[in-house]
Amino acid sequence: MLHLRIVVPSDRAERALAVLEETPAVFNIVRLPNAARRPDGDLILCDVPREAASILVSDLEHLGIGEDGSIAIDKIDTEISRMGEAAERAAPGDPSNAVVWEEVEELTSEQTDLSATFLLFMALATIIASIGIFLNTPILIIGAMVIGPEFGPIGAACVAAVQRRPRLAIRSLVALAVGFPVGIGATYLTALLLKWTGVAPQEFSEASHSLASVISSPDFFSFLVAFCAGVAGMLSLTTAKSGALTGVLISVTTIPSAANIAVACAYSDWPSARGSLEQLGINIGSIFLAGILTLSVQRRIYARRHSAHLRALRS
Repeated sequence: MLHLRIVVPSDRAERALAVLEETPAVFNIVRLPNAARRPDGDLILCDVPREAASILVSDLEHLGIGEDGSIAIDKIDTEISRMGEAAERAAPGDPSNAVVWEEVEELTSEQTDLSATFLLFMALATIIASIGIFLNTPILIIGAMVIGPEFGPIGAACVAAVQRRPRLAIRSLVALAVGFPVGIGATYLTALLLKWTGVAPQEFSEASHSLASVISSPDFFSFLVAFCAGVAGMLSLTTAKSGALTGVLISVTTIPSAANIAVACAYSDWPSARGSLEQLGINIGSIFLAGILTLSVQRRIYARRHSAHLRALRS
């Protein structure tokens, strides 16, 4: 269930109320005349199930509320209401599978900023993964996967491709294009330092480091795992099932591949570096493909529901 806080110019408040009252899934409608300042207008509150939220917001935006008013969406964790239960029955679809597109756009936009924090997380994740490669310890590899922030820009790029938002796409690709080299560069320098100080071995053999061998040997399963993870990742972002995202992050070897590139370069193991680069490309490409296909299907389903809603309003 979601709570909408709408600030609408007073001359359009009646039309906004009509939109809300004509939607069976909307309840707890409250209007406070002239209660809002900056922007000035009426404050309207209401609750709506997730599966009806994007359609309702689209109807409100047709009134121009997004231009000289505002629409805020908050999540309701618990609501005890018989009317709320009736509203959920009136809303089409399953609430657990509902996509609030405005929420997805806002979430992905926040994750594309090329900030010092993003670059620091990329560097730290890649360095931790390299230590896991040195020690041949899977738990460190998994930890690096979890803290790696790269899925945010990848997911945002998928959203940008489906919704044709070139600015978001550019921001996402720039974050990836800068983030991975920064992580690889920091890890390369760390590997050289560890090698120079004697903490890391002077010679690095894949025979005694099985994880490095697996990472640098991409195959069909690399594509399949990344594709499935891409589908799961986009579903977790769009359906508010954030718990599933952790499983996605530890199933794709983007960060370990970047770390192995750095380690292989530090030891002049060019075949391993090339294999790890191929693994990284396969993973990112597969996630992109899966994310775009998943979002396209979800967007088509939403478009059909929206068209049916508009036909119902005309009849």
